[in-house]
Amino acid sequence: MKRAHFLIAAGLAVTTLNFPSNALGQDLSAVEGGLQALLDSVVEAGSTPGIMMRLDVPSLDFSWSGVSGVSEIGTGTPLTRANPVRIASNTKTYVAAAILRLWEEGRLGLDDPLSTHLPAEYAEMLAADGYDLEAITIRHLLTHTSGLYDYADRDLFIEAILADPTHRWTPAEQIGLAVEWGDPYGEPGEVYRYSDTGYVVLGLVLESVYGKPLAASLRELLDFEGLGMTSTWMETLEDPPAGAADRAHQYLGELDTYDFDPSLDLYGGGGLVSTADDMAVFMRALFIGGVYQRASTADTMLTTVTGAKAGPDLSGSPMVPGRYRMGVEVRDLGGLEVYMHTGFWGTIAAYFPGQDIALSIAVTQQQSSALFRVFIDALAVLEEAVAAAPAGD
Repeated sequence: MKRAHFLIAAGLAVTTLNFPSNALGQDLSAVEGGLQALLDSVVEAGSTPGIMMRLDVPSLDFSWSGVSGVSEIGTGTPLTRANPVRIASNTKTYVAAAILRLWEEGRLGLDDPLSTHLPAEYAEMLAADGYDLEAITIRHLLTHTSGLYDYADRDLFIEAILADPTHRWTPAEQIGLAVEWGDPYGEPGEVYRYSDTGYVVLGLVLESVYGKPLAASLRELLDFEGLGMTSTWMETLEDPPAGAADRAHQYLGELDTYDFDPSLDLYGGGGLVSTADDMAVFMRALFIGGVYQRASTADTMLTTVTGAKAGPDLSGSPMVPGRYRMGVEVRDLGGLEVYMHTGFWGTIAAYFPGQDIALSIAVTQQQSSALFRVFIDALAVLEEAVAAAPAGD
């Protein structure tokens, strides 16, 4: 689906997240109240029918989850923290991590040519359109520098979805659209251009190398069970975990997309269903241990292909070479470094390495302007409440 390429300007950062050395042990009930009030204000303003958040700050022994609003407008059913949502492009972080797990195990190399691992059916489709599969590497795909045309960034794709929301798409159809609708953005490593096509291809590579379907590959390589991620799964490609709550309704304008077939964004560029709780847990685990066998793999995840020039704008937003690494973006928020990813339906998962903070948010109104305002305001609520609280023991 056409991606909303959100921008966070450095000037939006209103906090430095510098906590006093004796902050541990403070009464942080004001943080909880402030965060809940923030979520409530967004719903009351009509910015989104529902919103959920998870904030973890281990240095303060603080973890909070909150929701506001409804899961479905028509019934008024309250949204709960257990209701998962389609997280769309946030899935790319998980796919990249699974590929890196295979790299750790020596099953593939990041500089292996795509021809080595892509099944012949798909390799032939791309080669016929002029893609050099000997030159495109796994590293190029992970960092969006492969040159693969993004089928999802065309109005024709959203028009096809709206014309038949229940159509069951296949990876071959979506790669076929990339071949039909556009030409390579450039030679491998030459251009940085976000591309869902590249991550659909990575999903196929993952299946081919690991020898299991995509859903099982992600679940096993990333150890969802071991991380306690009880509400995360690949929709329709596997059964929901036992006890998982009903998925929240997500809205495109006034259109309820609950019954849209998930195959429109399922095969690696998107596809996971999850909660704010699980997203925050996974994002932090990537960088503090719990996902990779070697700590240095997280450093590899933060590398990119240098020297690539900006490709065509995405949904009106310019491409910034070097910002996107392997399934994660690195941003500077007024001096705060953050590792993050966003998703089309209104999700964001972030980790602040300097402060060891994980923050995830999901709104149920696509392109709600509230998403990044809440992201920034939540950090301000945290710092202000810590600063005002009595010192800990």
